[in-house]
Formats: sequence, structure tokens, C-alpha cells
Amino acid sequence: MDKLIFRFGNHRAQSNPNSKDILGGKGLNLAQMTKLGLPVPPGFTISTKVCDFFYKNNKKIPKKVIQQSKKEISIIEKITKKKFGDLSNPLLVSVRSGSRVSMPGMMDTILNLGLNDKTVVALKNKTNNGSFAKDSYRRFIQMYSNVVLGIESYFFEELIENYKLTKGVIQDTELEEDDWDGLIENFKEIVKEKTKKNFPQDVNEQLWGAIGAVFLSWNSKRAKTYRKIN
Repeated sequence: MDKLIFRFGNHRAQSNPNSKDILGGKGLNLAQMTKLGLPVPPGFTISTKVCDFFYKNNKKIPKKVIQQSKKEISIIEKITKKKFGDLSNPLLVSVRSGSRVSMPGMMDTILNLGLNDKTVVALKNKTNNGSFAKDSYRRFIQMYSNVVLGIESYFFEELIENYKLTKGVIQDTELEEDDWDGLIENFKEIVKEKTKKNFPQDVNEQLWGAIGAVFLSWNSKRAKTYRKIN
């Protein structure tokens, strides 16, 4: 099997002769910016070939990719001095889509992955900002639930808007830590109601779910329509 994961950031980048086909436009740009000496945060790009394997493998991530991804996460941990799922200094990551042809807004992205009921407390302590930490967590729950679990964002947005009306505020920034605590619990109740499962607290489960969802977004209705039109 060909090389499937390409590292970037921390002043070094791995690439491929057919980079755009293999890395996608976003992955190629990150590699090029790294090689130019720009301050690119450490990360890794999963080859577009893995998407083909994913669909041929009953929509499962190949074991080799899981193993290599774990290795890359450990490298990022060493560089950042943070640890994925750690209860005192957690590493948070984003999972972003990319293809060789630009498809703005058609494929999915997940931010703040690695937050859960315990790591959010660590984020609060590290930033000394409980409202920021809890707002970040609720955003992650909402984004992950929509992209990975297939729950419409409407259910979460409606809950927030109704709550703000009750509080007599207009902006999300006017809500405080205690407000977000209550909304987080309500968000998790929505997840339990819609999926019959609890919102995932295991950060590795979150990661594999997000990677799989990004692959699935390639064949989403809106992505197919966009490719057909363009």
C-alpha cells in the first residue's frame, strides 16, 4: 500500500510528486506554506486514496490508517507538549476536508475535537475563562452531532435562541459559564434522544467518527450536486 499519511508543520512537510491529487488543495497548501517557513501548526493530511479504500472497505477506516494516525497524534503531542484526552493539558484538533478541486462549503469540518466533560474543565483552568471553555464545548457538541451523528443543527440553534429570549439577551457572548453548563446538558439530551446513545466522551472515538464523516461528506447530496454543476 502506498504512503497514506503526510506530515506538515513544525518547519517540515512531507509531500508527493502528484501532491494535489494525493493531498487535496488544502493539504498541498499546508505543505507548501510549511516549506516556505511560515508558522504552520503541526498536523497531518490523510491521502485521498484512503477515501477510495474507505468506500471499498464497507465505509470503515483501514487499520493501517488508524495505526499511522495514532503515531502522528503522538508526534503532535511531543511538539505541542499537550496530550490527546489529557485531563490537565489536553490537545484539541480539527478535522478538515479537502479535495483536488475547490468545493467551498460542500464538505465538512469539525473543530475543537478532543473536548469532553473532563477535558473542558482543563481548558477552563488553562485559559482561566470558564465561559469560553464551555462555549467551545457546546460548539463542538453541536458541530460533531451534525456532521458525524446526522442531527440537524436546527435543534441546537432553536434551544439556544429560546434560552436567550428567556434570559433577555441577544448575543451568545452575553451568556455566562452557568448558562453554557445547562445548555451543554440539554445538547447531550438531544443527542441521546436522536441517536439513543450518549455523546461520545472517548477522544479516539471522536476522532475516528470525524474522519469517517469527512469521507462520507464527499458523497453527500450537496457535494454531488456541486460537482455536477461545476
